[in-house]
Amino acid sequence: MKVRPQHETWMRRALAVAATSPEDVPVGAVVYDAGGAELASAGNEREAAGDPTAHAEILALRRAADSIGTRRLDGCTLVVTLEPCTMCAGALVLARVGTLVFGAWEPKTGAVGSLWDVVRDGRLNHRPEVYSGVLENECAALMRAFFRR
Repeated sequence: MKVRPQHETWMRRALAVAATSPEDVPVGAVVYDAGGAELASAGNEREAAGDPTAHAEILALRRAADSIGTRRLDGCTLVVTLEPCTMCAGALVLARVGTLVFGAWEPKTGAVGSLWDVVRDGRLNHRPEVYSGVLENECAALMRAFFRR
């Protein structure tokens, strides 16, 4: 699918969020409502929280659901700097996120086309639109810099 103009703007916001978690893998996630208003954002908090499920996507989805008062994020867009893992891909499907926008591919654990493709699995009753590789070089550079340190 062709990337929409707001996707790059939104990904820059996700990159800024990712940069705020210096002690954890720098992943940033932002959820926008159907009108383009930011509902929630999060970076990885696994190390800070001592919680293996505290991925940026999971935290942003939880905060967005709290923000609107329902677990169903119909019409919302999740923007994340790294291809979601199986846990996060499953969560965004269960939350009924309408659109997923991600930056860098994750060949080791990616579940949106790299290793698996959870979000497009025809056996599931919800499949979001997917826009991949948005600001891919910038997102990948952030990851490379982290792992070089």
